[in-house]
Amino acid sequence: MNRHTPLTTIAQQRLAAVIKPGDAVVDATVGNGHDTLFLARQVGATGQVWGFDVQARALAATRELLQTHGLAASVRLLNTGHQDLARSLPASLDGRLAAVMFNLGYLPGSDKRITTQPVTTIAALDASLGWLRPGGVISLLVYRGHHGGQHEADAVLAWLQAHTAAGMQVETIPSPGPVLYLAGKPR
Repeated sequence: MNRHTPLTTIAQQRLAAVIKPGDAVVDATVGNGHDTLFLARQVGATGQVWGFDVQARALAATRELLQTHGLAASVRLLNTGHQDLARSLPASLDGRLAAVMFNLGYLPGSDKRITTQPVTTIAALDASLGWLRPGGVISLLVYRGHHGGQHEADAVLAWLQAHTAAGMQVETIPSPGPVLYLAGKPR
């Protein structure tokens, strides 16, 4: 990989090594659906993708993208925030998620006042960690340039540092704009 590889591509490449057909995964911030589509391809027809977004527009665009690619059947889209992950997933998935993907910030091309927030993101990270299987990965693409973005980035970094002390392995891939964190749950 060269230094010009987009962080979104790096995140997907790293998760492709972890996710297998039949796995259960979460797209915690559906956005325009590109990660949801990637996840659906990885888990295949026998897997499950759970996608969260507070914006109906994001869910509609994602649904259309999945239908265009014939992958809507394995995806459940939820019009709620990622902080509702633990309340929204079936109990049978507790401790079984292979991966959870986050793209923090705002939906490209939409109202920039609607952004992810530190309090809901940290709640979602706590839930995600609990629902991950041993060896599972949380991918966090953290955009810092919008209003409140640096504050959220600082909260995420503090959460990662606290969990690294408890044995979580974290890979950091910086850039001048966003930063990518890949956090692996200990086996």
